[in-house]
Amino acid sequence: MSGGIIALIVIGAIVLIVLFWAVAQYNGFVRLRNLVQESWRQIDVELHRRHDLIPNLMETVKGYAAHERGVFEQVAAARSAAAGPVSGPADQAAKENQLTQALGRLFAVAEAYPQLRASENFGQLQAELTNTEDRIAAGRRFYNANVRTLNTKVETFPPNVIAKMFGFQRAEYFEVDNPAVRNAPRLDFNGNGPILDR
Repeated sequence: MSGGIIALIVIGAIVLIVLFWAVAQYNGFVRLRNLVQESWRQIDVELHRRHDLIPNLMETVKGYAAHERGVFEQVAAARSAAAGPVSGPADQAAKENQLTQALGRLFAVAEAYPQLRASENFGQLQAELTNTEDRIAAGRRFYNANVRTLNTKVETFPPNVIAKMFGFQRAEYFEVDNPAVRNAPRLDFNGNGPILDR
């Protein structure tokens, strides 16, 4: 074999290796993008469940505290905004944070009515809402982990070359902006053992 043929074989092998690497990178980006989209859809399902629980919760509270009209209007407006169209995870997070604050005011009203807190229907709705919030938090962690993986791949060399060639972009995180979640819990020892307070 002459030196020219060997050089062609080596160049051909290098080209094939680069081509296989590029295809593998492209397919990896597609998988990650689809995983991010799928995990966002799961959060969306849980957010819809949350939005569907709120009217029932409000009706239950109205039965005991009908004169708290301003709170009900705030919750209804925040729910409508959160359930409406959004431009992405950051916009959805901002609207969900407003809804969480409005719900906090609704629960503050409920605290003033012992009969309401003792109501089986209210307790059941509150438990379902808490369960849904936990599922949203788990979905957010899963989604954000997938976003981190995609964003890392989009930004690191050499995969970022393929990302730029085919238009793969960073994804947005879905971040909570609830001070109660971000602040460290406060422990209060009242003589009967520790009480966790947020």
